[in-house]
Amino acid sequence: MTLAADGLPPLRDVIEQHGLQAKKSLGQNFLLDLNLTGKVARTAGELSGATVVEVGPGPGGLTRALLMHGAKRVVAIERDERCLAALAEISAHYPGRLEVVAADALKTDMAALAQGETVKIVANLPYNIGTELLIRWLTPAAWPPFWQSLTLMFQREVAERIVAEPGDDAYGRLGVLAGWRCKADIAFDIPARAFTPPPKVTSSVVHLEPRATPLPADIRRLERVTESAFGQRRKMLRQSLKSLGGEALLEAAGIDGTRRAETLSVEEFARLANAI
Repeated sequence: MTLAADGLPPLRDVIEQHGLQAKKSLGQNFLLDLNLTGKVARTAGELSGATVVEVGPGPGGLTRALLMHGAKRVVAIERDERCLAALAEISAHYPGRLEVVAADALKTDMAALAQGETVKIVANLPYNIGTELLIRWLTPAAWPPFWQSLTLMFQREVAERIVAEPGDDAYGRLGVLAGWRCKADIAFDIPARAFTPPPKVTSSVVHLEPRATPLPADIRRLERVTESAFGQRRKMLRQSLKSLGGEALLEAAGIDGTRRAETLSVEEFARLANAI
């Protein structure tokens, strides 16, 4: 058998050996090109000495790249039991550096997995849970968070919403939350043909770094304001925010009620949250 650059079998062989055909119900699309997984790992920055949390490793393509690029410890959270044997082979190849947690990421306390260390989260997120996980990472009560950076793969459409700014068509609740607490950039795109099976959309890798001192605002109030404002985004704010105080709220925040949600800056949304 021809081995890959890291001394392990090619991913296609791993998938065939372990019967790891991707499951649509789990949002799985496996990235098999080790050059691309290496590019994702490098986007996360210097990994030497770092603890990395990975969600949904599948057959382990990105896991292998993270270890090859020097991650001191990788904690891989995988709910698909079919993948555990393949991940165990990677663990044996990198003794003491890969910890596999057989669990649902949505039910896992990732801060506890960090064991007090500041971690980098790097993942080709399953499409069906990616946005929910991101919002959880953006909205803990305590800030700065337990993670040092997020390097995550999303559908291009979701990536554009994360990095959107006021006036952009994609600007909405996700852009406000990400812009409030992080600096977010799209690092690069990955075409559908790079995955097995190929999804129907282009994917993008987004890199987020937490702001040390985000604008003061209560996170739950900020979520309420953005949900109401963008829930009726074509309406003027005095109408879309009626349930939260309407004109009185807008006056307290010093914002013109005839404006629409997509024109407000993150700072203005923070003012509204503080005025509730």
